[in-house]
Amino acid sequence: MALKPTSGSNKTPSVTVDDPTPEDEILMREIDEAVRQDDATQFFQKYGVMLGSGLALLLAAFGGYLVWDNYTESGLEAQSETLVQALDQFEGSDFAGASATVEELTSADNDGARTSARFMQAAAALEQGETAKAVELYGTIASDENAPPALRDLARIREVATNFDDREPADVIAKLKDLAVPGNPFFGSAGELTAIAQLEAGNRDAAGALFGEIAKDEELPETLRSRARQMAGLLGIDAVDDVEQLLEDQGIDPEAGLVEQPQ
Repeated sequence: MALKPTSGSNKTPSVTVDDPTPEDEILMREIDEAVRQDDATQFFQKYGVMLGSGLALLLAAFGGYLVWDNYTESGLEAQSETLVQALDQFEGSDFAGASATVEELTSADNDGARTSARFMQAAAALEQGETAKAVELYGTIASDENAPPALRDLARIREVATNFDDREPADVIAKLKDLAVPGNPFFGSAGELTAIAQLEAGNRDAAGALFGEIAKDEELPETLRSRARQMAGLLGIDAVDDVEQLLEDQGIDPEAGLVEQPQ
């Protein structure tokens, strides 16, 4: 998911920008190289499907647990057993079989079982290289008004991440707008995707500000904050509030300027 200089992109930016100056082109090349080498880029290119599958399994297992926990009151033991059977098939790499097993649950009245089944089918589709089908399933979950709100938001992020390279930057920005804000449970993932889309659209100020917000959010994983800090710095945004604390977190003695050796 490499970033391209705005002047060479075949996507239509969401805003009109002037022709880049030589300094702009140098900066964009630095950003492009940084993102090419960045862990986030490698993650989306190499491990996105794996994460989607693992996440879907986790959600399906959680959904199965909720169904099983309530079956005595709701009469949903059969749905729970179906989910467990499908999980076993998925773990045995029988992705087509797992998808077929939960097909009956995709129209179930129980919201948890229906959503879990769709997540599993989306993961199975990704494992089989059926990206378009996975995107459609994530979109179905995201638009299901009866599905748990948190899972709808998660499905929206997965929908965007699964085919990010095929989307217009403006579409990504609009789709994740309400999630890419500090305080939202999905701010880290949605914010990073949105910031990259802002860069591809040529909106460097907006991208830098968002990377800066991510870098300063202490609730987010340090690996994500570190990536965001690097990108914010390339865009001229100071995302470090406490330099000494940052150095200590990196294992560097602020006074001596030396890397501390592990004990």
